[in-house]
Amino acid sequence: MACVSEEWSARTKAVVAGRPVGEGEPMNVPITPASMLGLSYAREDGTPTWVAFEEAVGELEGGTAVAFASGIATVSAVLDARPSQAVVVVPSDSYAGTRGHFAHEHAKGRVRVVSVAPSDTAAWIEAAEGAGLLWLESPTNPSLHVVEIAEIASAVRRLKHRPTIVVDNTFATPLGQRPLSLGADIVVHSATKFIGGHSDLLLGVAVAADPAHVADLRDARTRIGATPGALETFLALRGLRTLPVRFAEASRTAALLAERLAEHPAVTRVRYPGSGAMLAVEVADAECADAVCAALRLVRHATSLGGVESTVERRAARSGDAHVPSGLLRFSIGLEDPDDLWADLNRALCSVN
Repeated sequence: MACVSEEWSARTKAVVAGRPVGEGEPMNVPITPASMLGLSYAREDGTPTWVAFEEAVGELEGGTAVAFASGIATVSAVLDARPSQAVVVVPSDSYAGTRGHFAHEHAKGRVRVVSVAPSDTAAWIEAAEGAGLLWLESPTNPSLHVVEIAEIASAVRRLKHRPTIVVDNTFATPLGQRPLSLGADIVVHSATKFIGGHSDLLLGVAVAADPAHVADLRDARTRIGATPGALETFLALRGLRTLPVRFAEASRTAALLAERLAEHPAVTRVRYPGSGAMLAVEVADAECADAVCAALRLVRHATSLGGVESTVERRAARSGDAHVPSGLLRFSIGLEDPDDLWADLNRALCSVN
């Protein structure tokens, strides 16, 4: 594969990393639809397709990447290395699928789950005493709280028995923050979202710097059978190539819309962490929020995010997100013209005001 210079920017690395080199080599790693490679199963040693994807993600995050069949499979693999009855500290506001998986493991007696408010740094540091795993998510899904990763990691590093720190970096992407450089042990992504970027695949990936963590992740992937597909990793790598330009453009639009939405009479609160392509808007109540969703024509009413198209969802209507304000609308901003998006949002909001 291509030799990547540490001096290159993330934008350059996204284009170069994981590409074949040498005279006569293809420009892209071909899809390898093989269940076995010689005397080993592909689930044990991987295929060239997913190895290339892992190399590219690892370059962007600053560690060694391990790909999985989905984001939840990645969560399961991280928990797999925890000893029985380990204390797992999780944010009270975070992706419902992740919290649901933690709750399931808690109910089965495999781990003990403790919930902490995302932005309460002191509570995270206090909860770290005796914990086996801190699961951070920043910004959080769907309320966009920001977690002080570096401050928490610095305090945890001083503990005699320090827990493993995991950061779900799906919303920020490696372009917004690199948690390993902030003191995290493992970074996870739902590559279904911004990394893939086109709403056409399911994939997860974890990145670690410590070889022991990498070995645990690979071992769990093999035993669980949560191996990524060749087509999915090919598509995700292709999506990754344009992540820097997609994310920058969508972030500029999100910042512009956040400013305009803050002045709209139908909006009671705008949640925007200052960067990134995700924002949340609160309106009067659930009825009003549902009416806005129904009135939008350009912005799609859909549950996923991170694609080239803008989407909206009232998360409180979803199972597991009852804690979310009933009038909160989570927006994932895509690549449409900002003025067209604003016209659609303004018209929908005015129709219910």
